[in-house]
Amino acid sequence: MVVLLMCAAPVVASYFAYYVVRPEGRKVFGTLIDPQRPLPDLVGTGLDGGQVNLRALKGQWLLVTVGGGSCDATCQHYLYLQRQLRESLGKEKDRLDRVWLMNDEMPVREGLQAALTGATVLRVPSAPVAGWLEAAKGRALPDHLYLVDPLGNWMMRFPADLDMAGAAKAKRDLNRVLRASAFWDTAGR
Repeated sequence: MVVLLMCAAPVVASYFAYYVVRPEGRKVFGTLIDPQRPLPDLVGTGLDGGQVNLRALKGQWLLVTVGGGSCDATCQHYLYLQRQLRESLGKEKDRLDRVWLMNDEMPVREGLQAALTGATVLRVPSAPVAGWLEAAKGRALPDHLYLVDPLGNWMMRFPADLDMAGAAKAKRDLNRVLRASAFWDTAGR
């Protein structure tokens, strides 16, 4: 009888844990967007004057920030976090592109040019971008970082006022999506 109880105890405990205790799923730091929103058919102008359709950016994970050319302190902070988050991915970093959508006609400050090396910078009209991306209630588009999947769908928004502790949590989310989507995209553009 004791042997039967010892054999049945793990099975009973597993049913109890699953049906009574109900373990919680993993929590994500960023806000998942449901339903996902596809990249708009929107043409932006690069810093070199060339025209690029946003849909041409499909095929890579995109870490997007929105801001004006004058780039205030928050904008600079998010451009810095974009670089750091991408570099922290190690060998997976080539699967993530940094994108800065400039929503005004202000020229880019000279001090930012070096920081934008390797990033996709496009000047786009603000209305279509505001129709695609959405800030949290009471916030503005430049207050967040946005994640777009390789299929071209906006799928996550990171919290406003992202600091270094929050960036570590955002990196954990990025690692998870890159690990889960190992065959969705190809490294490099």
